[in-house]
Amino acid sequence: LLFFTALTLLSAATFKNVDKYGEPFSYRWWAWLMMTGFSLGCAMSSKWVGLFCVILVGIVTVEDLFRKFCDRIPLEDYTMHWLTRINGLIVLPLIVYMACFWVHFKILHRTGSGEHKMSANFQARLLGSKLNSQPYDITYGAFVDMRSLYNGPGLLHSHIHLYPSMSRQQQVTCFPHRDTNNVWQLHKARGIEANYTLDKIEFVTHGDIVQLVHNKTGAVLRSSKQFLAPLTTNHFEVAAENITASSDDGISDWRVEVVKQRHSKSSDKRLHAMTTVFRLRHVSMGCLLRVGSRRLPKWGWGQSEVTCLPDTTHKKDVKSNDVLWYIEHNTNKRMLNDDLSKYVKGDFFVDMVQLNIEMGKTNSGLSPDRDKYNALESDPWSWPFLIYPMRMVGWGDKTIKYYEVGNPILWWASAIACIVYPFRLLYWLARQRRQCSDWRSGELLEFWDNSKLLWGGWALHYFPFFLMGRVTYIHHYLPALYFALLQLAFDLDL
Repeated sequence: LLFFTALTLLSAATFKNVDKYGEPFSYRWWAWLMMTGFSLGCAMSSKWVGLFCVILVGIVTVEDLFRKFCDRIPLEDYTMHWLTRINGLIVLPLIVYMACFWVHFKILHRTGSGEHKMSANFQARLLGSKLNSQPYDITYGAFVDMRSLYNGPGLLHSHIHLYPSMSRQQQVTCFPHRDTNNVWQLHKARGIEANYTLDKIEFVTHGDIVQLVHNKTGAVLRSSKQFLAPLTTNHFEVAAENITASSDDGISDWRVEVVKQRHSKSSDKRLHAMTTVFRLRHVSMGCLLRVGSRRLPKWGWGQSEVTCLPDTTHKKDVKSNDVLWYIEHNTNKRMLNDDLSKYVKGDFFVDMVQLNIEMGKTNSGLSPDRDKYNALESDPWSWPFLIYPMRMVGWGDKTIKYYEVGNPILWWASAIACIVYPFRLLYWLARQRRQCSDWRSGELLEFWDNSKLLWGGWALHYFPFFLMGRVTYIHHYLPALYFALLQLAFDLDL
């Protein structure tokens, strides 16, 4: 990060000088513009703090273009200045940023501890992942984890806790994390006897009537017109129940309706892991198994409500994500595991956006506990004067000890230089306004042009940390310190 921050400053300052004193659109002019854009992309790719460099260069660029507008240069040249800077300072950094993720995805193609933060589609393409190695074809007797296509709720889930009213049977919800309570076994329709370990292997296909038996409790997924859903009261309740022959009213039969095949041809009617999107329609009532965004109260552990969406026609071709499902994982001792990366297609832009979202969530989750003292953390106000240095390791007798502490003279002097700078500038501007001759003509503007990148870099890399809710450490000040030291050197040389 510090290297590319320094490279950005060097490139931006050199480009500014070439643009000011050299020939616009020359080879040297283009080279430094492109180098500035490249270094901005690398700084962002190293850490999101690099965005402060982007803002700094952006502010300086807008000021420069405003001056050119005031100088009334030819419209064709002015337009060219805008277009070149858009391409060099916006498009190129974005290309570099995306290229880093492309390389990241190509090189890091094996499973890891953080894979659960990414989509099932992404995980299925990682070597060693649980989702990568599983049977591709779904058969009767398979144990399946069924995920909603609707983003957020997660996997079809049940547990021993009961609904407090209505049927008072076992709750059925959606749970975002992997759990043994997410596993269901696919059975044939009620009344059809089958031995799923000895009988001939039969594949589940479009139009088949199935039962879903909860693996941990033996309860069967069911719905009935007698009971309405606990929150969405215009839908029917979905529960899991240990149904006996005497209590069976066909309430546990569901028809599989294949909606989309992501890998094979649309004429393929088989159910496949990861790639087949389907609905489950209740046979007797015609309603569709659905999950929405509503969360059950404390008695439902805050999990997503699962309901049966009414359809009196029994023919509704609903394709909204809340009624669509796919098999995320299945186990079947009678079927060989396949490499699902052959069937699951990736979308680079979707994966990149999702990874950036997860990076943001992880960063936001690093919030400090204000009720708990932590010797490692420090607030931004303490950084410039090195009030709270940080130990890097434990204090064991046999442990090598590191202590993160800077040179106090340089830290204090650079901090004073940066704090005093805006007051000095305001003082000189006020005196210039009163026509006091502290500077010769154009010298104050020259002073501003030469120092704005330095003080602006310090301010942009320091003050935003006061607004951040995440935990902060003294090393977060290092990029700002780099600019502060250059500001101190500039002031001493003045």
